[in-house]
Amino acid sequence: MIIGGGIVGSSIAYHLTSAGCRNVLVLEREAHQGKGSTGKSMGGVRAQFSTESSIRMSLYSISFFRDFEERMGHPSGYRAQGYLFMATNPRQMDYLRANYERQVAAGLKTARVVSTAEIVDMVPQVRADDILGGTFCSTDGFVDPYSVMTGFTLRALDQGAVVMRETPVTAIECDAQGVAAVATPRGKVATRTVVNAAGAWSAQVAKMAGIDLPVEPLRRMLVPTEPFEKISHAAPMTIDMSTGFHFRPEGLGLLMAWNDPAERPGFNTSFDRAFIEKILTRGVSRFPVLEEAEVNPSRGWAGLYEMTPDHHPVLGAVPDVPGFYVAAGFSGHGVMHSPATGKILADLILRGTTDLIDARPLGYSRFAEGKLIEETALL
Repeated sequence: MIIGGGIVGSSIAYHLTSAGCRNVLVLEREAHQGKGSTGKSMGGVRAQFSTESSIRMSLYSISFFRDFEERMGHPSGYRAQGYLFMATNPRQMDYLRANYERQVAAGLKTARVVSTAEIVDMVPQVRADDILGGTFCSTDGFVDPYSVMTGFTLRALDQGAVVMRETPVTAIECDAQGVAAVATPRGKVATRTVVNAAGAWSAQVAKMAGIDLPVEPLRRMLVPTEPFEKISHAAPMTIDMSTGFHFRPEGLGLLMAWNDPAERPGFNTSFDRAFIEKILTRGVSRFPVLEEAEVNPSRGWAGLYEMTPDHHPVLGAVPDVPGFYVAAGFSGHGVMHSPATGKILADLILRGTTDLIDARPLGYSRFAEGKLIEETALL
């Protein structure tokens, strides 16, 4: 049983059924899937990370997105427009070079270190007087999260999975052997295997099984512009490391993002119109032409990141409760790593191990053991 029918839960259902497991039930509390973080994501996908597990999960996932329609019969919306990181001091530049070396060592062949002149060629509107250089990966890009989730779901259903919508979980029963049953308003379902893929709500689900899962929701706001032609729609996802401001083309305009350090954990999904001035201030300082961009406050939206203390997901079994698995806490990377997550969880459930990554450092036990992972390439 999988709790949560978003992009991660649907990927796990697809990978389980593809591996021959036909007894797969997905429980989704909403009337429609993707009402949580999936449908509110920026949709970025990248391999430019600083840890081997994240890089390898991206390599699997990006190739999956690239071949998604051929494999699934449904589009992913993958566009390889690249990610461009821009450094403005020697420490940032050293950091990007070190990450690049790790990425190459992990098998990434499409990333490169770029000069200031190359950055200006890619995004001529940039104020480049303090830019020292950066990194660019041509296979990074964007997908349509809702379309990916739909593709995973449809294939999982074709392969024998069952999805029950409007079916929240109200209790998880355990016995001496571990997980025994899951209660819902529609009745109780006996099961010895539960996957918690409830995203920002995964801590509440885990608590039903007596598990303290350190996942907190954190609001993330996104601001689209009205149609805007002053920056090319072929531009990559462009990240100003001096402020964290970043944008990508979206439709006829741009989609702008910035992580407000003043944001505090909570289930707040309202859009704060005062955020527009904050993000435009940072955007205009790097791209003065954005001063001419029009923004309709009613078109901004907010979603929830599912944050862990080390900004890495929790993947795999919880030793104290046999049969209880977690796939949550992606800290903003759930969409981009959804294919790899489905593969990893299916492997761990059916075989007890996976050859995609060394999943042990991402296990639940790392928090009690004090073995947190450092990942600094965050957006």
